[in-house]
Amino acid sequence: MQALEKVELDRSLTDFIAQWKNKKGKEIPILHKVQEVYGYVPRNIAMEVARVAGIPLAKIYGIITFYHLFKLQKSGKYKISVCMGTACYLKGGENLLDEFEKILGIGLDATTEDGMFSMETVRCIGCCGLAPAVVINGKVYGNLKKEDIAGIIGEYKKEAQA
Repeated sequence: MQALEKVELDRSLTDFIAQWKNKKGKEIPILHKVQEVYGYVPRNIAMEVARVAGIPLAKIYGIITFYHLFKLQKSGKYKISVCMGTACYLKGGENLLDEFEKILGIGLDATTEDGMFSMETVRCIGCCGLAPAVVINGKVYGNLKKEDIAGIIGEYKKEAQA
């Protein structure tokens, strides 16, 4: 078995762990900080956090696999969140999701091979009057039809090439 090389944690993370290390309920705030710093929870970082913070690795993985907010892989440059709240679902959110999957060649909670796009579903983005809606890096697209998806993806691909 190959040993993993030791990693050095980001300074802001080590400072945060030091503040929380002896507090009850430290796990979730520390994991939020990990994700804030790295954008997701990398395996080698989780292992080092477990060691430094004195949290069993199994507990860390139990938390990050239970809560949808925590990610185990890095998001793409463009993070697509397809709303599946009641209004969006009833007005065709699933069709949008299927079209994104078809065009990008990825499923949910995945990232394209080129690292450009990642896709997830969210329960509600609070734009029910615009249903069905999608958020890409904070920009809301509403009243969408599946025919709109290729054009939206095209805009982002063009932007990335510029």
